[in-house]
Amino acid sequence: MSPKNDRPVVPRRSFIFAPGLKPEMYPKALASGADIVCVELEDGIAPKDKDAARHNAMALFAEPQADDGVERIVRINSLREAFGVSDVQAVLATDTPPPALMLPKVRTPDEIVWLDNLLTERGHDTRLHIIIETNAGLEAVHDIARASPRIDALFFGGVDMAAELRCQNAWGPLLYARSRVVHAAASIGVDAIDVPFLDLEDPEGMEREARLALDLGFSGKGSIHPKQIQILNGVFTPDQARVDHARRVIQAFEEADTGLVVIDGKLIEKPVLREMHRVLAIFERVSA
Repeated sequence: MSPKNDRPVVPRRSFIFAPGLKPEMYPKALASGADIVCVELEDGIAPKDKDAARHNAMALFAEPQADDGVERIVRINSLREAFGVSDVQAVLATDTPPPALMLPKVRTPDEIVWLDNLLTERGHDTRLHIIIETNAGLEAVHDIARASPRIDALFFGGVDMAAELRCQNAWGPLLYARSRVVHAAASIGVDAIDVPFLDLEDPEGMEREARLALDLGFSGKGSIHPKQIQILNGVFTPDQARVDHARRVIQAFEEADTGLVVIDGKLIEKPVLREMHRVLAIFERVSA
């Protein structure tokens, strides 16, 4: 599958989970300021509560959703587990499916192809967000990324990945894994979203790691509490200097007859244009 360069640019600076077992928390999550709200059916739900959480999640999306700019996702269980199969069956059974599904612990592209085929057969337009958090998934990440045109983002799952790689859950040891996920996401023109920062008492550390993720190519980062969202949105929102630079680059290429321009003494080639347009699109969407 070839990369898609015409995908709409959607801000995905931050996301937060809302437990499927507590639907009363869903409106609070939607009002938290996060760009993505994910209803949780996987790790955050005990096996004895899976059925109730699944029923609650499907009921949430039976109601019309506001056009408020918040992306709504349901994280189902692994497609290699009975709970995940039951989640898929529930999605296929409803006429009001979630707009998107987050797939955890993906190991091979076959999982994505199987689900895509089922959704297509049912007539659902449901999008897919893929978590890369296994060693097998990291090995096959480029094939996984190209397994379906429904994929809108790749998420990096650092906790499980560190356990699988037998390394520390820290920036340095996981840099290679993060880089592979960013590379795969960029190769098909979708967003890469970094793992949440787990220490609520260290906002400076979270901001520092978020800026490292931004520099590496991530579009956003997860949160485990609403108080982290404002910082994350601030990090991943283009600042005025970057927006002004993007406008200058775009204008320079519009006025140039070549694929090269010089701005402030620096040579800039035409492939940079796509990122400049993305910066402006995110800024305009967030400002609106």
